[in-house]
Amino acid sequence: MKRSKRREAIIDSHAYCFQPGDDRAGFATLEEHLAWIQTSQGQHHQPAWRVRDRAPVPSEGLGKETPLDWSKLPDVNFRVDRDRGRVTWTIEGEDITKQFYPPNLRNLEFTPHSLIAEMDYSGVDLALLHSNPMLGRDSVFLSECVAQYPDRLRAMAPVDEWRILSDTDSVIEQIRKAISEEGLHAVKFNAGLVYSVSLEPWSDGGYRPFWEAVTELGVPVFFTLGAGPGTARAATNGSKHIDGYLKEQRILIDWMNRYPGTVCSMTHGFPWRIFLRGNKIQLPDEIWDPFTNPQLSLEVCFPVRIGDFFDFPYREVWSTLELMVDKIGADRLLWGTDMPFQNRFCTYRQSRDWIEKYCSFLGLEDRSNILGGTCARILAL
Repeated sequence: MKRSKRREAIIDSHAYCFQPGDDRAGFATLEEHLAWIQTSQGQHHQPAWRVRDRAPVPSEGLGKETPLDWSKLPDVNFRVDRDRGRVTWTIEGEDITKQFYPPNLRNLEFTPHSLIAEMDYSGVDLALLHSNPMLGRDSVFLSECVAQYPDRLRAMAPVDEWRILSDTDSVIEQIRKAISEEGLHAVKFNAGLVYSVSLEPWSDGGYRPFWEAVTELGVPVFFTLGAGPGTARAATNGSKHIDGYLKEQRILIDWMNRYPGTVCSMTHGFPWRIFLRGNKIQLPDEIWDPFTNPQLSLEVCFPVRIGDFFDFPYREVWSTLELMVDKIGADRLLWGTDMPFQNRFCTYRQSRDWIEKYCSFLGLEDRSNILGGTCARILAL
C-alpha cells in the first residue's frame, strides 16, 4: 500500500489569547487595563458609530497617548459591553462604539479553547501567541494557555517598553522569569511604546542593559515598528509616516549590527496603509535594506491590515507578496493572521486560502515555508 506524503505543519505566527476586557489581566488595577483599551480604540483606524442609529462618528475624545498617567484620560464613561463583544463610551449624551475587536467575542475574551477550535476547523497545527497591552500583560496567563495545549501553542513574553529606561532591572527580571521559569518562547518589542517616555533611539544607550539581557536568553525577538514619535499607529498616508517608518528601520538595522547572532522578525509585514496608492502598494527601494541581515524575517499579514480596502482573495496584494519572495525569500517569510482580529474581514480558513490556493506564482516549497516552515525554524521546533 502506498503511503501518503506527510503534510507540512501549518503555523500561524501571529495569534492572541486574552482575558476579558474587564479583567485586570496582569495590570495593577482594572482601571489601568481599561485605560490601555480606551487609548487603543482612539488610535485605531476601525470606524466608530453612534449606537442609536449606527451613524458614523469620529473616534476622537478617547485620548491618543500611551496612558502612563491613566487618571488624566478623558472621562467618557468608557466601558465593556460584555454581551456584544465591544466597548462603548459616551460623548455629549451619545453612546458610541466601534468594532476594533471582532464582533463575535463575548466579554472581550478569546480563550485558548476558542483559538484551538478555530485552528482545528481551519487545519492550523500550531500558533504563536503575541502580546499587546490592550489585551493584558500577564505572562502567567500566556504560560497557562501553552500548558493547556503544549503541542499546539507557543507564546511571547510581554515587555513593558515604557518602563525599560526608568525601571530597567525590574523589566529584565520579568522577561527572564517569563522565558526561564514560565517557559515562554520569544520576546515581543513594540517600538512605538518607548516614545511616550523618551525620543532616544531604542537600539542602544539607556536600552543597552535591557537588550544585553534579552539577547542572552537565546530566544527570537519580534519587532513591531511604527512611524516614530507622535505616530502611535502608522495608519495614514503621507511622507511624514513613510520617513518615520524608514527611520525606525534604520534603528532596527543598528540594533541588528549590535546583536548579529539574534534571530528576529518584523511583525505585520510593513505598515501597508501608508504605502497604498489607489489599488496598489508602492514600496520604496530602501525598505528592503534591513533584510541584508539573514537573521531577519518578515510576517505575511494582509487581511487584518488592509481588509477594509481589499476583499478576499486579495488580488491587489499578490504582486506585493511576489516581490517579497523575490527580495527576501520565502524561507524568511512567515504567515500570520492577528487572530481573532482578522475575523473582522475574513474567516480563518480564508486567511490561509488566499496564499495556498490563489497565489499561483508560489511553488510548493515557497508555500510550505511561508505557511509554517519559516516560523518552525525561528522557534526551533
